[in-house]
Parts: sequence; structure tokens; C-alpha cells
Amino acid sequence: MIATLWTGADTGVAVAVVVLLLLSGFLAMAETSLTRMNRSRARSLREADRRGAVTLVALVEQPESFLNTVLLFVLICQLVSATLVGILAGHLFGAAGVIVATVVEVVVIFTLFEAIPKNLAVAHPDSAALLSAPVVAALVNFPPLTWISKGLHQVATWAIALVGVRGPGSQITESEVIALADVAHEENVIEEEERDFIRSVFEFGDTIVREVMVPRVDIVDVAHDAPISEALEISIQTGRSRLPVIGEGGIDDVVGIVNLRNLARLVGEGHGDDRVAVHLSEAHFVPETKKVAALLRQIREGNNHLFVVVDEYGGTVGLVTLEDVLEELVGEITDESDPDEDDVAVLEGHGLVLSGRWNIDDVNEEYELDLPTGSWDTVGGLVMDLAGGVPEPGETFDLGPYRLVVQRLDGRRVEEVLVERGGVA
Repeated sequence: MIATLWTGADTGVAVAVVVLLLLSGFLAMAETSLTRMNRSRARSLREADRRGAVTLVALVEQPESFLNTVLLFVLICQLVSATLVGILAGHLFGAAGVIVATVVEVVVIFTLFEAIPKNLAVAHPDSAALLSAPVVAALVNFPPLTWISKGLHQVATWAIALVGVRGPGSQITESEVIALADVAHEENVIEEEERDFIRSVFEFGDTIVREVMVPRVDIVDVAHDAPISEALEISIQTGRSRLPVIGEGGIDDVVGIVNLRNLARLVGEGHGDDRVAVHLSEAHFVPETKKVAALLRQIREGNNHLFVVVDEYGGTVGLVTLEDVLEELVGEITDESDPDEDDVAVLEGHGLVLSGRWNIDDVNEEYELDLPTGSWDTVGGLVMDLAGGVPEPGETFDLGPYRLVVQRLDGRRVEEVLVERGGVA
């Protein structure tokens, strides 16, 4: 019966339907792949000289230039094909043709020319984007479609403005970049060290000098009236290549800087008995609230690798070196002059033994803790805040899900703290 009713006109309609559906499926794949493609990925494909990458970059740089045209063409293809299927089904099946056309349109069009192409684009985003970019670019430059899509886009823009809806920003945020780095590490695209470095770069911009400096109590200095030979001995014994020189006012009166190389040269030339004050270099000062990134630029522009850190009253609160700044980016830099015991946490039973000098943010990130932050920067500072003064060895503090036990003091400084989860003894 169907064969009897089938005519040459029906053949032409069927061919038109197939062509329109294939084109709509291709454009559905193009829409998904191009909208999922970001600028950095497109540029990397261009750097790799992938075919179609130049066109892809041009489209991704301005998504509004192609999206409306693609959506319009997909809509036209699907509407026209659906109409032709309805006409063809009505001719072949009569009244039942409506049901047949509906089933064909829902099952065939959705499955074969919507779901499958879009899933292929998700599974193979690079290949799909590179394949579809030249075709989409040709459509975008086809005048009739361009005029129609621009006109409809303008109407949509007026409608959006009328109801007061604002579209989301297209800028990539810091948190999104960090999340992308985490995903890339999980998928073995980048190494753990690379992921950590990306995180460090963003944290670097927010870090201030106070968080990376050598604190006042750990400063190794030399008196201005000490002989050069004594300053050289101090430098060698402590492993410090540069020493601040203090005047009669004590540590708050830094009058200059001496370095190991010059001290050794002076001693070798027979000036070991000369006073340090005669041969010192100018001291440079930075406020404790200065951003580390700004300090790094200052170091690069000059030839100074050691700065005296001062508070708002001009008192010395610490020292900061180029090494301290770089460690914020690349992690701890250990050399032969560093002491064996460092700010390294040691497992002990159910808890962690932490150096009181360890930065709170570093502890939380490294060991997935949630210790509170405040006016203090270190674990020892947190404990002293909880104690309201200098605690005693063995003193315990309950802090949410944690129990903090003072393990060791050095004078009035908290040296070691045991952090236990859930108060487990």
C-alpha cells in the first residue's frame, strides 16, 4: 500500500528531510563543542598547528559572533524537517500519520541528531570543535543568515533589557582557575607539584611580608662596634650570608648590613680588627604589611636580598630575604645551613606534633585542618591567644573538634604543639 502511494515528490521530500537532519545533527555537535571550548585550549591547539585551529580561535574569542547563527540554523533545520516529515507521513498513512510523524520526530530526531552528536562533542571536544569550526565560520559569513540572526538577537536583547535580566560575566575567576588545576591533576594532565605551584601563584598575591619573615626573636645580628673577624665567625657559625648591624639602640636601631663575602675578603686583606661600622652597607626597610609580590618586584629592580621588616611604629619585627619570598612560590628551600629540626609535623598517635612557628594557613592546607585564623599567623600565636598569655608545658585547650596540647616552650615562645582530633587523648 505504501509503495503504491509513494511518488517522486515523496522521494524529494525524504531526501530533503535527511539532508536537513544531518545538517542539524552536525550543527548540534558544533554548538556543544564550540561553547565548551575555552580560549586557552583553543590557543593551545593553534600552537600545535592543528588544522582548523586558527578559525576555531577566532570563533571562541567572540562566541556571540557564531552562537546565534548556529542556534537559528539548527532551529530552521529541525522545524522544516519536522514539517516535511508530517506532510510525508500524512500522505502515506492518512490520519495515523500524525502519530507516526510524532514518534519519528521525537525518537529519531532527538536520538540520532541531537543526543548522539552532542555526546560525541563532549567525548571528543577537540576533534569536534576543529571539524565544525570552518563550517560554522562559513555560515557566520553567509549574509542572509547573518542579517536574520543579528535582527533576532537585537530583539532578544531588547526583551532581556525590558525585564531587567543581566547575563553572567564571562571572566574567569581565580577560584575557577584553581578548580581547573585540581581537575587537571585528578585527570593526570598535570603533576601534583604543578598543581601546587598554580595555587601558590594565586596565594602569593595575597601574602604579606609578616607571614614569610624571620621573626624578631630569631634574628642573628652583629654589633656595630664588633670587629670584622667576630662578624665573620658569627656568619659562618650560623650559616647566615647576611647580617644586620645594630647600633647602640639595640635591635630597633639597625644601622646597616654586612655580608659573608665582604667579611671574608676584608679578613683576607688584613682588616679583621676593623670595626664593622666602617665597612657596612646600607640597610633597607619594608613595612610588615607590604605585599610579597611588590617586595619581589623591589628585589628585582635593585640588588638587595635582605630587608629589615618594621611595624607601624618603626620597630624591628623581623627580617625577610629573597629566599623567604621564593619559598612562598616553590615551597621550602633547604640548604646545608638550615637546622635539622624544621617546621615539620610529626605523627604521634592520633595527632600531629607541629612546630609553633608553622603558619596556620600552611598547616590547614597541608593537613586538611580547620584551625582558626585571626590576628596571629602561627600555631604558637593561636595557642598564646587561647591561653591569654604564655602557656605552661602540658596545658590543654579544646578548640571545636581539636584539642591542642603544649608540648615544649623555649622561654616565652611556644615551640611544639600536639593537635588531636576530637579530643582523643
